Amino acid sequence: MLRRSHVIDPEGEDPIRSDREHVVVLSDHSQMHPHAIFRKLKQVGGGYFNYQRQTLTGLLAGKDQPLKERLDWGKMRMDPTDVSDVTGSTYTYLVNGHGPQDNWTALFRPGERVRLRFVNASAMTTFNVRIPGLKLTVVQADGLNVRPVEVDEFQIAVAETYDVIVTPTDDRAYTLVGESVDRSGMARATLAPREGMAAEVPALRKRPLANMKDMGMGDMDMGGMSGMDHAAMGHDMAAGGAAAGGMAGMDMGSGASPGTDKTAGGAMANMPGMAAPAGDAMGGMAMGGMGGMNMRDASKAPQVKMGPGVQTISPVPMDRTGEPGQGLEDVGHRVLVYRDLMAVERNPDVRAPDRAMEIHLTGNMERYMWSFDGVKLSDKREPIPFIENERVRVTLVNDTMMSHPIHLHGHFFELVTGHGEYSPRKHTVNVAPGGKVSFDVTADAVGDWAFHCHMLYHMHAGMMRVVSVRPRGEAA
Repeated sequence: MLRRSHVIDPEGEDPIRSDREHVVVLSDHSQMHPHAIFRKLKQVGGGYFNYQRQTLTGLLAGKDQPLKERLDWGKMRMDPTDVSDVTGSTYTYLVNGHGPQDNWTALFRPGERVRLRFVNASAMTTFNVRIPGLKLTVVQADGLNVRPVEVDEFQIAVAETYDVIVTPTDDRAYTLVGESVDRSGMARATLAPREGMAAEVPALRKRPLANMKDMGMGDMDMGGMSGMDHAAMGHDMAAGGAAAGGMAGMDMGSGASPGTDKTAGGAMANMPGMAAPAGDAMGGMAMGGMGGMNMRDASKAPQVKMGPGVQTISPVPMDRTGEPGQGLEDVGHRVLVYRDLMAVERNPDVRAPDRAMEIHLTGNMERYMWSFDGVKLSDKREPIPFIENERVRVTLVNDTMMSHPIHLHGHFFELVTGHGEYSPRKHTVNVAPGGKVSFDVTADAVGDWAFHCHMLYHMHAGMMRVVSVRPRGEAA
């Protein structure tokens, strides 16, 4: 049970009114040693723990992709079910250290305003949170107040926090659901007026399937792949990389949405089966052609160090901050999106950025290699330099088929989502597969700061760098 000391109260009166509050810490636990988990991912591949692959039975039952669509993915050697690295096949999902059968209970009196402080303290799990029968009013994100927004569900990535207000009026129990993003399991607790009560626990929903947006290919649907020449996707060993041409007959009519930045690119990873044979220096299969989309076009991301750790280059990464999280597009109720968040108070620094930088989230799912701009922390590159009090616009481009919660130590940053001086301030942002996110940061904390993906094994594999903020007098 968490103690009150884990909550930092505001110095003055709390503007968020509630009658009682509960801390709800979501986490994951495995009996398998973390080193053993990482070894499986590294030696066998990123899909080792995925027990939800598509099957012939599922196809015949209408539960999986249509046959033609499935064959298209198979020809590209991609697995659209590969959403989470470590799943409910290995993890038990917990609420405040209690498993789903323990029925951890948060008490309330009917009619009270109850504040639930959600913290995702897991190693690898993104949770989709809802309380069937209750609306959730989001009032705080990453410890900072936001204008109240009423939703039915929200997705919380590793290291994010959200405070919500609920007002249960009935004298009955409610189930608090923290469903893993791949729908392989859930953390479960109860909100009730008395101990010992329980409500119906909903069944796990159908697992999500990756789509073309998740591959960094914009709004193109699978119908646009009908003319692809899959036979031309062989490895070109002589070129030192895995070149694949053809696919020139691909229908691009359903391509990027208006306003999409087609110049930004990066490496799209997480494509099971696409690792090249030993000796292929590029470590992945480059799918060229595709009606003008070259998925290993290094010219789109000149700062990326190409190599085995960069599987492909994403043609059309999109700003997805206005979309619900993966698998939540068609749930039939309102889901929180980043663009819903607005700061209550004017941002402390509203200067325009002094400069801009673009950082690519890169990886190779088959070899389980993760990095920024193709560079791992162990490559011992120089820190990312900042000057004290400068404003920098950072754009993160996710060139993989997996979400990455990116965390900058020592600073809050403002998400660029159209709210100007009332942009939401956060310390962690989840970058959707094939997506990109921009934020403005004031480098006001001198020193060296960790900058990393908060997925434990992504960070351990190399998706981490050091941000160095130097006093302005030392800039030269």
